[in-house]
Amino acid sequence: MESTYYTIGMAGHIDHGKTTLTKALTNVETDRLKEEMERNISIEVGYAPLHTEDGTHVSIVDVPGHERFIRQMIAGVAGIDLVVLVVAADEGVMPQTEEHLEILEFLGVKRCIVAITKVDRVDEEMLEIVTLDISETLSKTSFDNSSMIYVDSVSGKGVDQLKETIYRELQSVEYRDRYGSFRLPIDQVFTVQGQGTIVRGTVYEGVVMSGSQLFVLPSNKKVKARNIQVHHQDTEEARAGQRAAINISGIERDEIKRGDVLVASDHFIVTDTVDVALRFVGDLRTAVKQRAPVKLHVGTSEVMGRIVFFDRNLVLDTDEEVLCQIRLNNQIVVRRGDRFILRRPTPVETIGGGWIIDPKGNKYRFGEETIIMLDKKKEGTPEDLVKDVLKTDMVVNLAQIIQATSLDPEQVLTLVNNAITENEMVQLPSEKYALASEVAKIKDKIVNQLSDYHQQFPMRQGIDKAELIQSLKSDFPKKLIEFTVQQLVDKRILNQTGKYVSDIHFDPHLPKRWKVRMEEVITRLKEDGIAVKKWEDYLTNTPFSKDEAVELRTYLLQMNQAYRLTDDMLVHKQAFDHAIKQLRSKTGKSFDLKEAKDIWEVSRKYLIPSLELLDQLSLTERIEGERRWVEE
Repeated sequence: MESTYYTIGMAGHIDHGKTTLTKALTNVETDRLKEEMERNISIEVGYAPLHTEDGTHVSIVDVPGHERFIRQMIAGVAGIDLVVLVVAADEGVMPQTEEHLEILEFLGVKRCIVAITKVDRVDEEMLEIVTLDISETLSKTSFDNSSMIYVDSVSGKGVDQLKETIYRELQSVEYRDRYGSFRLPIDQVFTVQGQGTIVRGTVYEGVVMSGSQLFVLPSNKKVKARNIQVHHQDTEEARAGQRAAINISGIERDEIKRGDVLVASDHFIVTDTVDVALRFVGDLRTAVKQRAPVKLHVGTSEVMGRIVFFDRNLVLDTDEEVLCQIRLNNQIVVRRGDRFILRRPTPVETIGGGWIIDPKGNKYRFGEETIIMLDKKKEGTPEDLVKDVLKTDMVVNLAQIIQATSLDPEQVLTLVNNAITENEMVQLPSEKYALASEVAKIKDKIVNQLSDYHQQFPMRQGIDKAELIQSLKSDFPKKLIEFTVQQLVDKRILNQTGKYVSDIHFDPHLPKRWKVRMEEVITRLKEDGIAVKKWEDYLTNTPFSKDEAVELRTYLLQMNQAYRLTDDMLVHKQAFDHAIKQLRSKTGKSFDLKEAKDIWEVSRKYLIPSLELLDQLSLTERIEGERRWVEE
């Protein structure tokens, strides 16, 4: 049977006995800093292993209770599966007790056990009052039916019962996914002489192996896991739910900090704008106004930013969920579904918490339309989330879909393959994906655009492919346009000749309006043989506009009805073919300038460019003063 790993948070007001209780449960002293030992107060988060009878791996997190150390407390409980709320029997519910409860709810912690400590210091009546006080406080929260255990950490009273309750609660906790992409939000960074940089944190997802190549985000520094420890024991791997210390190489201590995230893949987004579903505390001291400065706590990071509302300008008293956005001063690493706490920098207070709807928010307009969009994004199924990514970015790879949706890689692959089978998505070269509906839009635009183009320019072979792509680039990615054009060519809806694209049923032709007059011009050009006039002379006394004259010239060249003799003269193909035949029949394998002039009976004005045209057509090659016919 596969091992499971859990993390338990020990929370509560300062001096209510969290650290002492942790030691009673684990026989580990979690106060490590000299200052903590001297002041008998937890400043940093402490950790200890709890050994269970069935071999389940459990870490206890002893978080600070003092109000000034709330930042460390939030970082400590961000990855826990179960909380033990510690309330001293001689004091009862205190301010940090209530604030910790609010934070735990906002962070989505589902299960709670209440440990009423120091019970040997009070009589039965006091214990009953404290119990009622705790019950009343919990009744206003999602922890209403939590078990309460009476303990005294010094004498050991109730400690075994608390252990049994913990084991029982863990049986129904859904443990973390070891198959996801590895992610460890860093809450401690330090160095050990001779070993280098070490980071510590709770593994949120996946597995890390000794020797693995990893990345530190948001800096994207590449590092290597040299050694892994779980509770001071060397191990080859650390899994989701475990506390781990990882010795990493390739980075200096000052290049990494608390709040950075250690990952093993490109499945994670670095962002400074997040769309969120937010609930506020019930007793805000002052209103939270539009674009007010806030401090976001998510994972182990805390970042200043501003709150942006789309349906109101302030919040003072509301119990409804507010869909809004946090625009941050610095980048963070989050996934959809990550829980967060929002605090006001001044006056310092927790103002709310919630979860990340979209880790890659954009700028939206104020109004109901944005709220509807955010609500749809919030309620979206995995299929909806994948489609939303494709609607936004149009062309993406699997890693980008995983980043934006925070779905498991295997699940994303299955969804994508199903969508392709159902003709809802298409696969582009280089393992890129797009919605079939977007390809259909581009197809319609291309077909309609070509129809208009052929009508406007009936003499042209088609539209230049680069020009066609450029005309659509403001609405669609270039890769998607190129893919769609190629699909239309492959399905024989379009024809591509060289760089020109046309409707498969289109043939360049003279416009009906001027067909007779243009045919007259072409006939005169053919009749003049190779002793042609300037092109503009053929257009004298014709009703064609200057542009139409250019179009006719281009038509003759593209349709191979004429050759360019000089910059301002064309020669009709039939006339030139006749001249070639005449020259071939009256010369041997080679000929000189004089022979050609005598046979064609033209001046040098036409002779030289006609011979150069023969060279261009690869019919002859010039060797010194003669030209030799190229054998066919």
